Amino acid sequence: MGRMSAIQPESKSLATLATATNVVVGSTNPVKIAAVTAVLERTGSRARVRGLAVPSGVRDQPEGDAETIRGATQRATTALELSGADFAIGIEGGVVEEAGSMRTCAWAAVVARDGRVGVGGSLAMSLPDRVAALVRGGMELGHAMDRVSGGRDTKRGAGAVGILTAGLVDRQRAYEALVTYALAQFLAPAYFDGENP
Repeated sequence: MGRMSAIQPESKSLATLATATNVVVGSTNPVKIAAVTAVLERTGSRARVRGLAVPSGVRDQPEGDAETIRGATQRATTALELSGADFAIGIEGGVVEEAGSMRTCAWAAVVARDGRVGVGGSLAMSLPDRVAALVRGGMELGHAMDRVSGGRDTKRGAGAVGILTAGLVDRQRAYEALVTYALAQFLAPAYFDGENP
């Protein structure tokens, strides 16, 4: 499938998805790798996508958007440094406390070999009280979902989003949106020219 059509002004883009040959995901989680692969295929990129286990530099269960963004960015930065890829992508899921309830958050960060960084996030969904209680007690969201749903290793499959939407949205599709948002400046570079050094 070719690149999706859109009206794009002329651009003097640096690193481009069209010329990238090597993209690394800062994780070996198959859902994250599949999400990145699916998005790149829709852009027409022929880059090889592979996963690389790297630390996020944040807690196992990040709390708040800021910590979750730091985790995604650290994953991408470290993966790029270790791999020599054209682009590296980090994806991190977290939780946010708001007015006595808890919601999910997830962020993706893209770091290009030329130094540009893109960040995109979404996946804000309220969590059931019993799941939130387990997370507040120190359990990672994926493990809390395993306990409540009776599943096993759900974070490497449907995830909380898939379980709580009865399969209407699975974790991969949710992550595809994040990755696309983080790639915005690489997908439509003319609109971002001059904004990054």
